Amino acid sequence: MFNDIGPLELVTLVVLAVLVFGPDKLPKMIQDVTRTIRKIREFSESAKADIRDELGPEFKDFEFEDLNPKAFLRKQLDNDELGLKEIRNGFDLKKEMAEITDAVHGRESAASDSASSNGSAGGSVDMTKKPEKPGPDERPPFDADAT
Repeated sequence: MFNDIGPLELVTLVVLAVLVFGPDKLPKMIQDVTRTIRKIREFSESAKADIRDELGPEFKDFEFEDLNPKAFLRKQLDNDELGLKEIRNGFDLKKEMAEITDAVHGRESAASDSASSNGSAGGSVDMTKKPEKPGPDERPPFDADAT
């Protein structure tokens, strides 16, 4: 719970507590706080037990920590029943981003040259070409989403 509090911060908190509550009231305050924390933990444990009882025997292995999205994903990636590691390893994000930035800046990358020569890339768009302006008698195209 207090893993990120260093020794200097802990000493500062103790000195501040002595100054605020005084040395005679501080032990009583510590007892009250620990008693309250203990009651809260007991309440949460009984609530978890009640929920497990209500869910039935199908959810015996249900853990509330699995409701955390990070813990759920970590557990699913460890099982790898869906082949998620293979999908994750199939993406080369750096290569994809490099190709996108090359396309935006008008440079050709080696990967896109080989892909377009194989015919797998489809049509290419020249991002450096400026759009044509309509003539003086022509109206620009109307875009309903832009207005």
